[in-house]
Amino acid sequence: MKKYNSLKLLLAGLILITAACDTKIDAPTLSKGSADFTKYIAVGNSLTSGYADGGLYLDGQLNSFPSIIAKQMKLVGGGAFNQSLFDDAHSNGSGYLSLGGFNPNGTPILNQVTDKLAYRDAMGHFIKFTGDIENLGIPGMRLDLGAAAPTFSALNPYFERLLPDAQVGNTTYLNFIAGRSHTFFSFWLGNNDVLGWATNGGVVNNDPTKALTSKANFTNLYSAFIGTLTAQGQKGVVATIPDVTAIPYFNTVTVSAINAGLKANPQTANYSLVINALNPATGLHSPRLATSADLIILTFNTASIGVNGYGLSPLNPIKDEQVLDKDEVAIAKDYVNSYNTSIKTIAAAKGLAVFDAYAFLNQFKGAGISVDGVAASSSYISGNVFSLDGVHLTPFGYAIAANGFINSINSTYGSTIPTVNTADYRFVKFP
Repeated sequence: MKKYNSLKLLLAGLILITAACDTKIDAPTLSKGSADFTKYIAVGNSLTSGYADGGLYLDGQLNSFPSIIAKQMKLVGGGAFNQSLFDDAHSNGSGYLSLGGFNPNGTPILNQVTDKLAYRDAMGHFIKFTGDIENLGIPGMRLDLGAAAPTFSALNPYFERLLPDAQVGNTTYLNFIAGRSHTFFSFWLGNNDVLGWATNGGVVNNDPTKALTSKANFTNLYSAFIGTLTAQGQKGVVATIPDVTAIPYFNTVTVSAINAGLKANPQTANYSLVINALNPATGLHSPRLATSADLIILTFNTASIGVNGYGLSPLNPIKDEQVLDKDEVAIAKDYVNSYNTSIKTIAAAKGLAVFDAYAFLNQFKGAGISVDGVAASSSYISGNVFSLDGVHLTPFGYAIAANGFINSINSTYGSTIPTVNTADYRFVKFP
């Protein structure tokens, strides 16, 4: 009996100790802080629109980073957030790349989706969208073309789709976003002012969408956009320009892999890859052996090497458009760093939050990191972050970016917008 009573006393003591150690964890109080999220608008280019896999389509739009942010903002007083969504009958929008499997050598089989598209004519114009929108992201938009080229609204089908006919060709993007009566904004524009040049191998060919925006012009135009968006004292968050050379588009097809393939073939064992590269001293291009510091573009057809001596001789080097050579890489980095200095300076003067997208993308280099228990790297397809075009993000990648924006907003304005579980968002779709 004494043993039984002792056991009861021991159990009672354990219950008391457990109760005493039962610490109550209160959920953080949700707050908008010093910001007002009643009318949030998102200004930017393809990354803002939800573009992925080489196209704009409904699933990508629904998983755009602004859409993710807006859903979380509603928890702290945010309002409606409308997007120019393609309807179900035209859900594949512009068309996009899908993964059909892999070849025996491990290279992916990419197919172009061609059903349920949203074109209204053979000229490439989309079915018009009418109605309120807060996601103002336009694929292909640049700072320079957005501020000073009203004709761009006629040349860019994604922009033309959102405008009444009378405004097409007569409206700049800066005019388009002005007077939106917003209370808060995100701004991620300027990527294409260097990206278009880089993805075309540093070649312009009289194409304004491929030219680098001068550093001085970038600063002036960025200031003009931010001045417009903060004209009534609105708050917001801006993003820096990513390191364009950190994306799979430039790190999947490598010089070392190509040379290894040449050495393994008895017919080409004595050859190494030859490119047409920039000579920074003269500003001209001339052939030389490729190095590991030269970046071959994702869409380069390695099967073309050796055909009529292509890529194996100084007389027939890899074309400029197919490689961003090491000196062009240095130019791209220099411009991005200059752009980002301007962005941070202008944002600081206005007291805006800054999402460091440069650091954001660089963390995925090499082995990458783990995000919510998921491996995240810049590896093509298997890295989970980037879509099949090697430039834009998967829904998982956009969710990570959304959390980056949210954390920056919370840090600057004292808000407590909850982040999302990025593992809830998909990666590249497998067949």
